[in-house]
Amino acid sequence: MSNKEVATATEKKPKKNLKKFKYGSMSAVVIALVIVIVVIFNLICSMVAKRSPLKIDLTADNRYEISEESVEAIKNLKGDVEITVTFPKSDFTSMSNYYQQMYMMYYGVNVETPYDMIPSILENYEMYAKQGTGNIKVQYVDMNKDPDIIARYRKFYNNDIPEGSIIVFSGDNDNGRVKVISQEEIASMIQPANTSSQNAITMNFVGESTFTSAILNVTDSNPIKTAFISMMNGTSLTGQGYESITADFMTFLGKNGYDCTEVDISTDPLSPEDYDMVVIPMPSVDFSADIIGKLGDFLYNGGNYERNMLYIPNLYITDLPNISEFLADWSIKVEESAVLDDTNWIETYMGFNQNVNIKLSVNDTDSVGSLPNESLPIVAPATRRLSILSKNNDSIAVSVLKSMDTSYDQDDNQKGARDAVILSKKETSSGLDRYTSNLLVLGSSFMINNSVLTQTNAFNNANVIMGILNTMTGKEASAVIPEKALQQALITPTANEMNVIKIFVLYAIPAIVAVIGIVVFVRRKNR
Repeated sequence: MSNKEVATATEKKPKKNLKKFKYGSMSAVVIALVIVIVVIFNLICSMVAKRSPLKIDLTADNRYEISEESVEAIKNLKGDVEITVTFPKSDFTSMSNYYQQMYMMYYGVNVETPYDMIPSILENYEMYAKQGTGNIKVQYVDMNKDPDIIARYRKFYNNDIPEGSIIVFSGDNDNGRVKVISQEEIASMIQPANTSSQNAITMNFVGESTFTSAILNVTDSNPIKTAFISMMNGTSLTGQGYESITADFMTFLGKNGYDCTEVDISTDPLSPEDYDMVVIPMPSVDFSADIIGKLGDFLYNGGNYERNMLYIPNLYITDLPNISEFLADWSIKVEESAVLDDTNWIETYMGFNQNVNIKLSVNDTDSVGSLPNESLPIVAPATRRLSILSKNNDSIAVSVLKSMDTSYDQDDNQKGARDAVILSKKETSSGLDRYTSNLLVLGSSFMINNSVLTQTNAFNNANVIMGILNTMTGKEASAVIPEKALQQALITPTANEMNVIKIFVLYAIPAIVAVIGIVVFVRRKNR
């Protein structure tokens, strides 16, 4: 080989190494950029996930998302909240399978009971709280392995905290409020809708209202203490048929910041120091003079007033002279006749004739307050007509809700608007300060039935009633959360499946890309 050939060969060799180094360096740079991009992307996703939902809810009913009412309430939290689940997260999946098998066994139908949606919903509470001024922390603990955590909550809770419950707490080591959601309440978070039949079962999720109300209750510094008169001399006050309405309404108030206590009006004390409001639901018997005096003393409050009462008449009981005299002292009369309307009525699922389910309109906006959706109708099935009496007393009565101009009395075909909800006030003053006691009367006991109150978002009953009560008692507006109808879907990712999707998208795919980049780099380097 000549010197010229040697020199030429020597010149070519560095060029080959330079080319190999060039491609190898570019591969390294590309891999490094991919890794950096993946890391930055994951960091951004983690930061954004704390403020905004990154999960895609593929269900037709948005079962993993919480309502706008809950989101708004959580963003406005005034304190920090701990939600402690006293059993493993995997138990929610077990509950789903168990109840699905039970429905198949007893009813012969395959019904979804997706309790495994609850952990994802709790995560959303955590996320949305970070967008506001408060904070929500969700944790799963073993009561046997973490007894100190449960002991901390027991300091502020008079009853037992059983395993299998969910604890909602707000406060510190010295002061705190606790709400315990029992196993039974958790199980009833998914239940058949009112319209279900044995052959066609539709499930509703009611757990969101339970969680939201529990969070608001433990952060509420001024709950309305309410005496719920359910008994008289050890016997049900309402009589047969109304107990479920009474119980459901008490639950409804409890979920909206009213601490309800059942009392026997004959034997239990009714001190204004213990209660802010009294509820008298659908009495089937008259009160004695002593009981009437007890009610009057409560509202008078030693001349300080500032107490409230809600009276709901029984549709079928009209001969209650002592109660009627008590109401008349507040310029209110419950008439014997029902109000009907052949034009402005709304279909309900209570078995009444159509013209009994009358529409109401707001007559006094100050008493009702602002409504989230004023276009929704207010329905008052089987309402008794109310009247404002012209009496020479110190009460001021106003009509809050009226029927439409097309309505008429059951015993009188003359059409015209009738009073259906009346609020009466008695006031006193001291200097520039004014003190008021209020008596609210609802003409219809069925306008607080769950089928029009909580089991549907088609009516405005829940928002209107809570608006009146909150205005009357001076309580800040509470969040009324409608139940969510769960649709049977062909493709419904569970919470576990959503976690698998998350792991695959955020970790598996980037890892696969990185491995492929490394393999390409090594192969090119060894060429």
